[in-house]
Amino acid sequence: MTTEDAASNISNKRGSSALQMGPRKKASTSDPLVSHGRHFGRTVFALCNYPSLLTNGILRLEQMEDTPLEHFSSEERREHRVFEQLLDSYPGLLERLKNGSEENILHIGELIGKGASGARGDDTKTLKSAVLDWISPKGEAIQPPLHRNSKIDRGFNHELTGSLLCPAGLDWNDSQTKENLRSGELSVCGDQWPIFVYAHQTYDPDDPWCGLLRSRLLVSAYKHVFTSPSSVEKEPKATRSGNARLHGMNSATIASLAYIATQVRFALSSSSVFSRTDTATDSETFYHSLLDLLEDPDESREVDELLMWWNRQVFPTSAAAKRPITANSALSKI
Repeated sequence: MTTEDAASNISNKRGSSALQMGPRKKASTSDPLVSHGRHFGRTVFALCNYPSLLTNGILRLEQMEDTPLEHFSSEERREHRVFEQLLDSYPGLLERLKNGSEENILHIGELIGKGASGARGDDTKTLKSAVLDWISPKGEAIQPPLHRNSKIDRGFNHELTGSLLCPAGLDWNDSQTKENLRSGELSVCGDQWPIFVYAHQTYDPDDPWCGLLRSRLLVSAYKHVFTSPSSVEKEPKATRSGNARLHGMNSATIASLAYIATQVRFALSSSSVFSRTDTATDSETFYHSLLDLLEDPDESREVDELLMWWNRQVFPTSAAAKRPITANSALSKI
């Protein structure tokens, strides 16, 4: 089956953007695509409707024979970049899609989606408890106590989690601000980033890039998910390889930073279920807002520096963590 044939089968089924979470649906068949979906969701695009991503992508390939990609909307261009990254990351996938029926294409999407949602659920579950260890004052217990299996007292309801979730630029120590956040009178949208994403919980309004996505809390969560829970305390003790090594990952990705920040933000919140319809946490908007910044070509210098910083934290022996040779140095001239 050609791309055109595949596209004709699904042209009438094309829906809204695939880069939104799809309906909860379980794929029952075990397949390597499930494992691949776990890693792809964490590192390339997390909140995605994979059946739609595949059907839209196949149709767009056919359309691109006559229409250049730059003529599509920005949302469609991003969606197609994710589609191409998926094809590149799984050899033979394009042929499976071209030669498959509409039912096969949807099933492949469901398998990948099963992996992505499964990984997201696993991470949500483990981080709910682990995050309390990382935010506890050194040598002290959290007061009043926060329960590991219940989140009802988290969010703005608790002094500690509230201070971490307070939007950058607002003062948690201001009693009126605190009260308005707790009562809901002051609503927080997903694109209002919490102070915990900044190093030392310090935000400089004159230099909003300073310390952004460089907090120790984010590093702990990143190591917990990608290298192993034990690696958070420096020396790995796990007997099996972490998720990064299992998938040949030796450098941080833009999407993995947004994913971890989204997971930590949710872990600190009082919401119990990660859902696309949860307007209280607005997790999709938060995730997308970080990607919008990190994928902006005008921010490439800052993003490159950020990724190098992360590689030194998490993958210090990888080539990606090595500093470039200083220009005009003796070494650069040899």
